[in-house]
Amino acid sequence: MLNASLTLNAAIMTVSDTRTDETDTSGQYLVEQLRNAEHNLAEKTIVPDNRYQIRAIASRWIADEQIDIVLTTGGTGVTGRDVTPEAMQPLFDKSIEGFGELFRMISYSEIGTSTVQSRAFAGLANGTYIFCLPGSSGACRTAWEKILKDQLNSSHRPCNFAKLIPRLCET
Repeated sequence: MLNASLTLNAAIMTVSDTRTDETDTSGQYLVEQLRNAEHNLAEKTIVPDNRYQIRAIASRWIADEQIDIVLTTGGTGVTGRDVTPEAMQPLFDKSIEGFGELFRMISYSEIGTSTVQSRAFAGLANGTYIFCLPGSSGACRTAWEKILKDQLNSSHRPCNFAKLIPRLCET
């Protein structure tokens, strides 16, 4: 029997006061990678650095049973406008601490100690995976190539996030 990979439905949110569809290289990169991995793009949007607008859109996506994954890019730094963690973490049913830790470990080999400024993180809400990435294209590439590409591939061994989706809401 062939081990076909599951097709997942993803939504992408770019958090930025300055990006447009034309200048959103990080969001565009994530769209391309999802398509290359044969996953579906359910929706893509650009949202200002406003915790309530971020939370409203994320809540809609989390409530949508057709969306398996939410990817955000931007707003994970330490400046006053960086509010993605404060917007998203209250929505989580569970945090996936290892994601941020692994991202920063990998990123350290690329950008050195500057990686401590990243608050990249992940969690689960209503059976939906949420991965919050920094806004730079390089950081999105690192997260996709070194973590997400494999973990969203249902044939990756020894285990992956994709295969767990049917079990995320077990009681």
